[in-house]
Amino acid sequence: MNRKLSSLSNQKPITRIGLILFLIILLPALFFSIYELSSLSENEKVIQSIYNNQLDAILFSVNQYSEDIVGTWATKLNLALIDKQKNVSEFQKRIDEFLSLNTSINLIFFTDSIPNQDIDFFPTKAKKFSAFNVETAKKIIFANESKTRRLFTYKQGGYQKFETLQDSTVGNNSVIMFLLNAKYSKAKICVIIFDPNVFIRQILLPKLQNVSQQKFTITVFNNSNNRIIYSTEEIDINKIEQRKSLWLLPDYSLGITLKGETISGLVNARSQFNLALIVLLNIVLITGLWLAYKSIRKEIELAQIKSDFVSNVSHELRTPLALITMFAETLELERVKTEEKKKEYYKIISQEANRLSKIVNKILNFSKMEAGKIKYHLEETDLNNLVENIFNTYTYHLQSNGFVFSFQKEENLSPVKADKEALSEAIINLIDNAVKYSDTKKDITIKTGKEKESVYVEVQDCGIGISKEDQKRIFEKFYRVTSGNLHNTKGTGLGLSLVKYIVDVHKAKITVDSNPGKGSSFKISLPVKI
Repeated sequence: MNRKLSSLSNQKPITRIGLILFLIILLPALFFSIYELSSLSENEKVIQSIYNNQLDAILFSVNQYSEDIVGTWATKLNLALIDKQKNVSEFQKRIDEFLSLNTSINLIFFTDSIPNQDIDFFPTKAKKFSAFNVETAKKIIFANESKTRRLFTYKQGGYQKFETLQDSTVGNNSVIMFLLNAKYSKAKICVIIFDPNVFIRQILLPKLQNVSQQKFTITVFNNSNNRIIYSTEEIDINKIEQRKSLWLLPDYSLGITLKGETISGLVNARSQFNLALIVLLNIVLITGLWLAYKSIRKEIELAQIKSDFVSNVSHELRTPLALITMFAETLELERVKTEEKKKEYYKIISQEANRLSKIVNKILNFSKMEAGKIKYHLEETDLNNLVENIFNTYTYHLQSNGFVFSFQKEENLSPVKADKEALSEAIINLIDNAVKYSDTKKDITIKTGKEKESVYVEVQDCGIGISKEDQKRIFEKFYRVTSGNLHNTKGTGLGLSLVKYIVDVHKAKITVDSNPGKGSSFKISLPVKI
């Protein structure tokens, strides 16, 4: 009855919030839609701006692709340096293979942050680099000292950056410098000298053909002489509408032009697009309004559940405290005459203190979980040993309370990665849950077993069971089943929430199989260590 009254009291604020959401979201959206529908014919200047932005995005993607290629080079060279520490011949083999696959590269050399005589050169068979020596390499590094320092600054910040260099000794070739780590005490400088024309034709060409999509003409040309290096279609260089410099090749630019389109056609296409966008926007807003309403409604319900939780916890704490106080005072006043009675009172005090400790620990653990302060240490764990320890610990206690407690173990289980303490807590919570909701038939079984790629631990009871409807929510924080006799059972509503959190941390899954009056079975399945 109290729950129904609480539900009715929540209806007015929910209705009021729904009305407010309608006024602050849906009405502005409606006015905005009317305004946009009245101005669908955008002017030519706006269309041109949108068009330019689209072209910029395509040019950006080409530039990004070229940088990704160099990033791949850096990764492969880094791996080669790692091999050098183990096997020099394997290192040379990797470099030779790398150069044979990347024919645009004419020379690679490695050096420390302060160049010395120990500089590794790896030229191709091109004769023009046969005279390249240590002094030439030093000259390049020292001439670009500021860029070198900048690379080390980026490296300290955790970023991999590339710098293009200018040097007259390499002729028409391009030079790029970056840092490699490869487990050295200090980062290594790597300099690559490559032919930009070959790089464009062999590496950028497939990307240019892909992004053109038969809608654009994309051109690469030399800035110094306006000579076209490559173009997806024949074009007059003076008719290129949009152009950007290549990041890794500053002396070259990308140009892009729309094919077979007019501004008028773009206006019509844009108008139709805007109309579709407005319809979609309204659908999204209405959907968002509904989701927001549902979310707020859920939060109000959660607030009510939290209120019930505080009430439950207060009662749960008050009961053991009252019993401890009462029996302690009785003993203190020496009203108990027999030793047998004293032992009975001491036992009750101990039991209630343990019960109080469990409640407080559960609340503290939940608080840490909510704050993200719990740290887990996953290690190789034998599930059978872990469960057997729990079984041995709880057997006497459960049997003393009239329970039949058994352990069915499957041998030769594969080890799992787990935090032993956290996983034990989850299993203990499931056992406590089984004890709590067992009625006349006090029979609890704990099992271990294996499935396809996982092992599991399962806790079964013959208690009062859980309905299908409530099974969907039992892992929600603070939630307690209120149907049947479950509301009379003591608890905080946190146990299964903690179990679910621990299961998620272990990238495991938990399933429940239960029917009212027929008991429940909770199974935690953990992935096997690979």
